[in-house]
Amino acid sequence: MDGQLKGLVIRNTGSWYTVLTDDGSTVDCKIKGNFRIKGIRSTNPVAVGDRVTISSLSTGGQEGAWITEIEDRRNYIIRKSINLSKQSHILAANVDQVLLVVTVVKPETSTTFIDRFLASAEAYRIPVILVFNKTDLLSEEELHYQQMMINLYETIGYECRAISALDGDGVEALREKLEGKITLLSGNSGVGKSTLINRLVPHANQRVADISEAHQTGMHTTTFSEMIPLNSQLSTLNSQLNSWLIDTPGIKGFGTFDMEKEEVTSYFKEIFEFSKQCRFSDCTHTHEPGCAVLKAVEDHYIAQSRYQSYLSMLEDKDENKYREAF
Repeated sequence: MDGQLKGLVIRNTGSWYTVLTDDGSTVDCKIKGNFRIKGIRSTNPVAVGDRVTISSLSTGGQEGAWITEIEDRRNYIIRKSINLSKQSHILAANVDQVLLVVTVVKPETSTTFIDRFLASAEAYRIPVILVFNKTDLLSEEELHYQQMMINLYETIGYECRAISALDGDGVEALREKLEGKITLLSGNSGVGKSTLINRLVPHANQRVADISEAHQTGMHTTTFSEMIPLNSQLSTLNSQLNSWLIDTPGIKGFGTFDMEKEEVTSYFKEIFEFSKQCRFSDCTHTHEPGCAVLKAVEDHYIAQSRYQSYLSMLEDKDENKYREAF
């Protein structure tokens, strides 16, 4: 490789980044130790989905490819790093939409996790489709509970899909939503993301792990983030024209990052709508007289689960620490 090339980061293994260059080649790159994004304290300054410039540099007598510049991001999905509460972890950058895979059983996805993820996506105006997987495992009572959850989130304004990645039910209709887009696939460990990818992209050959019976939680199958083309034929002239699915390691908790207290309200669609009727413009919706949000919760116009998720995010700001979403 001579000189500089521009491209798309399609894989991040933690120490290496694979870049699909605009001329269609893939190059494994590293970043300089002091390379940091201004204003973001992140465990991964370069993320899958980033548009970058790479250069061939010689260090210590060895030739190598290095990422030297990152283009401005349209958006990104970010969460607190589990081990370093002062730092963040960027799941992906420059995405068009998110498929958040959730399950009612084996494992059960908490509404707190869902709501925290949705709030973070709202912060960057990234559409989210909630994909309820493993419908083939549900009893009649569990199917009723799942439908109640779907009704809740559809009423708020989120698109929901009920599928079985194992049987293929509902997967083809979902595939149509991915055409021409960069889609981040996320969710708790064990919800069936790898099985879904194998259905959507047969040439991907994702590994599928068993659910831990002892804890009913997922065993991590994906250990790094990767962009998978939905079509086996890539448009090498412009990698941004392709349909991409971004696979990320399963996450157990979702700590929100870099949100001010007064901003949290606006990331809950229905709470924000009712907040316009509050007596005080700086209402926190926790105790104030004339609070339209508290009245809406009392009258069941706002779900108790959503309100509790809102309160838990306010607590994050109070305690300034990572909280697992269980």
